[in-house]
Amino acid sequence: INMVDCWVFFSPLQVLNEKKLQEVDSLWKEFETPEKANKIVKLKHFEKFQDTTEALAASTALVEGKLSKNLKKILKKIVAKDAHEQLAVADAKLGGVIKDKLNLSCIHSPMVTELMRGIRSQIEGLITGLPSREMAAMCLGLAHSLSRYKLKFSPDKVDTMIIQAISLLDDLDKELNNYIMRCREWYGWHFPELGKIITDNLTYCKCVRKVGDRSNFASSDVSDILPEEIEEDVKAAAEISMGTEVSEEDINNIIHLCDQVIEISEYRTQLYDYLKNRMMAIAPNLTVMVGELVGARLIAHAGSLLNLAKHPASTVQLLGAEKALFRALKTKRDTPKFGLIYHASLVGQTNTKNKGKISRMLAAKTALTIRYDALGENTSAEMGAENRLKVETRLRLLEERGIRRISGTGKALAKTDKYQNKSEVKVFDPSGDSTLPVVSKKRKIQEVEEQDTEAAVKAKKFKAETK
Repeated sequence: INMVDCWVFFSPLQVLNEKKLQEVDSLWKEFETPEKANKIVKLKHFEKFQDTTEALAASTALVEGKLSKNLKKILKKIVAKDAHEQLAVADAKLGGVIKDKLNLSCIHSPMVTELMRGIRSQIEGLITGLPSREMAAMCLGLAHSLSRYKLKFSPDKVDTMIIQAISLLDDLDKELNNYIMRCREWYGWHFPELGKIITDNLTYCKCVRKVGDRSNFASSDVSDILPEEIEEDVKAAAEISMGTEVSEEDINNIIHLCDQVIEISEYRTQLYDYLKNRMMAIAPNLTVMVGELVGARLIAHAGSLLNLAKHPASTVQLLGAEKALFRALKTKRDTPKFGLIYHASLVGQTNTKNKGKISRMLAAKTALTIRYDALGENTSAEMGAENRLKVETRLRLLEERGIRRISGTGKALAKTDKYQNKSEVKVFDPSGDSTLPVVSKKRKIQEVEEQDTEAAVKAKKFKAETK
């Protein structure tokens, strides 16, 4: 018996020729026409749903692998009459539930999959009396209702809002950067000195929007936008500006661009606050550990918070650096030490030498907080605060080059007493030294003269002998 659920009705079908089902690869040939299909299977029972609500309840139960009341009644009738036969089901999970509840033997195999495909292709020929247009309309309406139910009640799709929000935030940052650079370059032809005086982009656009032409700076009051010192510098620079003259139409277009920048900036601030609140509601511990932006990017990269919770700490550490990782493995070079987690504040405030150690420890603690947020019942952020404190303590130890004691045994071995030298200090006694008479090495004048005269006599004798 083959059980077909068509969202419009339940219709168990009986297989007439089981021998033809043995060849799975050629089974599709038996369902090329309605006549051939009627030789393979025959309608056993037909149960139509009364309304869309009943059909939605039955379809929802089938999607979740549960047994609805109508299906139970139908199967009990079949079991009472044909208890010796097997029931072919397309969903193995549903077959297990039927076997547990009704003690009915179920089968699920590639042959059953091909059989289901053939029956669905010839369903109009096997079950007569149903208009095709009516069936299509009922199936379409039920499909919309079922999709609406999935979107409304799926607990795994709550973090979809975070994924969309962080993606939109990145897009807004790119658009804002393009608009601001275009505005600075465009208005810079008219008043180039203003870009060097005002460095903040939003303040620059507000100032241009309020004043317009640079000749209006002298008579305009921009104290609500600029400090007093900068306002004086701007007015002084406007009087001696080297920019070109522009028409009123050009100024109007620039002002319109400034309006766009200000509006997008305000919306970006609102979106950031929304993302921050959403992250604290869904993943508070992850937000405390790495911040709302890095946490949202990790969730978006993994696809969902539950998928992120399935990753080990080593994968969390390298999320976002897949290209660099595989390139390093291919070229047999050093693999990267961090991915998206590099932008966390704890890694950013570490010196270059310790970034790898801190990122590894931060990834380990972050993996714990992610699993706690995804699977835990408590929604507090205490665990994230405790783990962040541990990472900060480790960071201070690395910065101060302190000794890390791992266990109690290590602490006992690390304790050493202060070294003290027990030998007495001896004082030198000069009275025991022996002294020698001091002999002067200087020669007297008489000795020097006598030696000189002797040397002169010897020289005369030597000359005489040589002659």
